[in-house]
Amino acid sequence: MSNNYKFTLTYDGSRFFGWEHQPNTDLTIQGKLEAVLSKMTDKNVEVIGCGRTDAGVSAKGYVCNAHLDCEDDPKVVRDYMNRFLPDNICVDSCVIASPRFHSRYNATGKTYRYTCYVGDTKPVFNRKYVYALDFKPDIKEMQKAASLLIGEHDFKSFCSNPKFKKSTVRLVDSILIEKNGDFITFTYHGTGFLQHMVRILTGTLLEVGEGTRSAESMTDLINAKERAKAGATAPAHGLCLIKVDY
Repeated sequence: MSNNYKFTLTYDGSRFFGWEHQPNTDLTIQGKLEAVLSKMTDKNVEVIGCGRTDAGVSAKGYVCNAHLDCEDDPKVVRDYMNRFLPDNICVDSCVIASPRFHSRYNATGKTYRYTCYVGDTKPVFNRKYVYALDFKPDIKEMQKAASLLIGEHDFKSFCSNPKFKKSTVRLVDSILIEKNGDFITFTYHGTGFLQHMVRILTGTLLEVGEGTRSAESMTDLINAKERAKAGATAPAHGLCLIKVDY
């Protein structure tokens, strides 16, 4: 009998080449999961992810699913996976989903968080998960710019793939920028995000915070639909997928 198992993961992406299979390395999240589940079932297993995270990006609430030819209790499957997966990947939960559940197609929203460090010294223990800035950005100006990005827009200017053929219209319903001590977080929620979109949004907002771009220019930037006019792509290691909505 086949069951559709739904997994929620936490993983430290700093040593991996992203979620998806890569031709010349086994250091991908998908590859590690499939290797363990294939060993468990003695059959080739395909793990379906809720989306692609880039090399270096981490997750606290990544969702994926796999159809397995077994009837094992979900807790048994979870414990087996955690026993054989590397220490930088954890299966936080495992449940049996409906046969038609698809972690990517059924997702209705995602929350990402990007973290920057603005302290005067080095973030030694957080260095792999934060973007250390050499300036202190203007929070209010970035919040003003973010308010102009919220809504349903064509975010083509914030997509790194020039050959992307599908619609680049997305709904971003929340961008929360907060400073807590030496850390600034950018929390994004939307129905979906384009390739490198969150990192480009962050890089652009940081340029506003640095004063090299005005908050008001966000409207023109959206209308331009040109990647070259947006800001730099913020480094991958500051980004974390927090939650997926269903």
